[in-house]
Amino acid sequence: MATQEDTPEAETGRGPVKSAERTVHILQALAQPPYVLTVAQLQERTGYPRSSLHALLRTLVDLHWIEPPATSGPGAGGYGIGSRALLTGTAYLDRDPALPLALAAVEAVRDETRCTTHVARLDGPNVVYLATREAADAHRAHSRVGRYLPAYATSLGKALLAERTAAELDALLPAGPFPQLTPDTVADRAALDAELHDVRTRGWAVERGQNLPGTVCVGVRVEYRIPATDALSCSLPAALATDEEVERVAGVLTRHAARLARELRAAGIR
Repeated sequence: MATQEDTPEAETGRGPVKSAERTVHILQALAQPPYVLTVAQLQERTGYPRSSLHALLRTLVDLHWIEPPATSGPGAGGYGIGSRALLTGTAYLDRDPALPLALAAVEAVRDETRCTTHVARLDGPNVVYLATREAADAHRAHSRVGRYLPAYATSLGKALLAERTAAELDALLPAGPFPQLTPDTVADRAALDAELHDVRTRGWAVERGQNLPGTVCVGVRVEYRIPATDALSCSLPAALATDEEVERVAGVLTRHAARLARELRAAGIR
């Protein structure tokens, strides 16, 4: 998929190949809401020349990495992720030796707490959801496999960030005010540092409506790696999230996260 825009430096391996970099950015753009984008919207998000963008889109459609615009319906006029992208994404989960044990823990927590339960992994400044099990009475999905959210706005992320040093946080987090997912999202590094201090004191994280209004999430890291990369969390409606209920859920999560960490270490998974 090389183009004339690929530089000699890229060809010698000392820099990124521009066409490959642009292809990845297109796929990343289509992996975010609203998941269907027109050429004009993709150009606005990526800033790529229209001629280059058309050539890359045509190639990705031919290889089934993206789907061409539909002629009718909600996705009319826009490109969307294709089946090959799904196959590649699920391969990440299939090769992860920690995930089967993590899934068992997620299901056990869901059954005991009666809350929607997640396992996620820190990936740079974000958390990526690896699995979710909905509560029996859940009225809507709170996340999905592969969803990325800023670590600072989730209980999962806060539980993991609390173990990082100040220098590591400087490298991970955006400078200045944090982009807001909701009116309640933590505003900046100073506010986050105060929250992380509480996480270290308690041993678990909580966020109230910071990434989804009306929802409270409790998160606990799974300490089988140093520093921890994975965490478990529960989501519950804000109306039910009394202090007593949050502490009960945190206790269940803490117990199962510790058990999962022991199982993973005993299996030699790092």
